[in-house]
Amino acid sequence: MKPTFSCLPLALLTVALSFTAAAQAADTRCFELRTYYAAPGKLDALQARFRDYTCKSFEKYGMTNIGYWLPLENPDNKLVYVLAFPSREAAAASWKAFIADPDRQAYFKKTEENGKLVDKIESVYMKATDFSPEVKVCCADAPRTFELRTYKASEKNLPNLLARFRDHTCNLFAKHGITNIAYWTPADAKQGADDTLIYIVAHKSKEAGEASFKAFRADPHWVKVKGDSEKAAGGSLTIKDGVKSVLMQPTDFSPMK
Repeated sequence: MKPTFSCLPLALLTVALSFTAAAQAADTRCFELRTYYAAPGKLDALQARFRDYTCKSFEKYGMTNIGYWLPLENPDNKLVYVLAFPSREAAAASWKAFIADPDRQAYFKKTEENGKLVDKIESVYMKATDFSPEVKVCCADAPRTFELRTYKASEKNLPNLLARFRDHTCNLFAKHGITNIAYWTPADAKQGADDTLIYIVAHKSKEAGEASFKAFRADPHWVKVKGDSEKAAGGSLTIKDGVKSVLMQPTDFSPMK
């Protein structure tokens, strides 16, 4: 479904057309969102291992480093990152080769002489939505605050939620100074392929992000779109407490900043 812009004001139309042009080329790669929970007191050592060895080794085995982030509020010692692969099969092959590499095994063993660095790892394979901008590794001219947002759609409403983002939300985000980075849905049913949207946006700062979302939520166009979409669906497009947000800062070794 293509966005329709006939009723948009000129300023928003310009933003909408710009966003649509950027999203026209579908990004068919396989993406992986990984969250590491560092062992107590080991987050710095874990980052050092990625900085000094792991990121370069990933590239050696055909993995594309997209971005690495730390939550602004990080009581669980998380490191969040995204990788890209040509396909799911390529991802499996890359991980198999990386894990089997004797140099990697020796290096990891050395870094864990005083205890393991990671308590838990979470992984979600994802595919880009048809309206997601192409995910490009880039750095802005000034530091940015990133935001990882996860939406759990109400029953059978993921298509409606995606349509709302495709036709309205992403353009309104751009209008209010929110940078659209990428939009994905999980690839596997057990991880939410039928009811979950995962996306990353960027702000000039935490405070700028708060101001942008306040302006977005008050925008008359958004108020109407939200009301119309919920009326058509018979209720909210997301479950109760189904929107999760994590504000993040890029690590010093993150390709995307």
